[in-house]
Amino acid sequence: MPEIQLLRPAHALALFAFEQENRGYFAASVPDRGDDYFARFDERLRALLDEQEAGLCYFHVLVGAGDEVLGRMNLVDVSDGAAELGYRIAERAAGRGLATWAVREICGLAAHRYGLTALRAATTLDNAASRAVLARSGFAVVGETRLSGRPGLSYLRSLADLTAPPGATTA
Repeated sequence: MPEIQLLRPAHALALFAFEQENRGYFAASVPDRGDDYFARFDERLRALLDEQEAGLCYFHVLVGAGDEVLGRMNLVDVSDGAAELGYRIAERAAGRGLATWAVREICGLAAHRYGLTALRAATTLDNAASRAVLARSGFAVVGETRLSGRPGLSYLRSLADLTAPPGATTA
């Protein structure tokens, strides 16, 4: 299994390659980042690392063999014990349970490392794979939304079951 690592400057080249190689694949299910994202990648990465240093967001990469980036797992807009979860898995790594494993792992990190009590997420209705990953990972649909003009669903996952002492039950 790949390893989830907190984003750091040393990931820059592998992360850029990951984003370029998967741009078309991602654009089929999530809004494209646009040409400016790639043209100003170094500047954007520095800004993300600054946000992370301030505790506003936590950005992670899924690192495989040879330090290759296979995915991203991001916790953004951290406040009041909650954050928004976003994730992307490389096309060639999709369909093998990696996203479900990584989302479950990031839920544990959110609870134990960052002290969060809930995560929010959203996906478009036509992204069946992402909807399935969220459902398998304990997220519940809490409403409808629109993502870049496309209809979608909003999700919420309490992390109480991950923060309770051993043997405790949660309602």
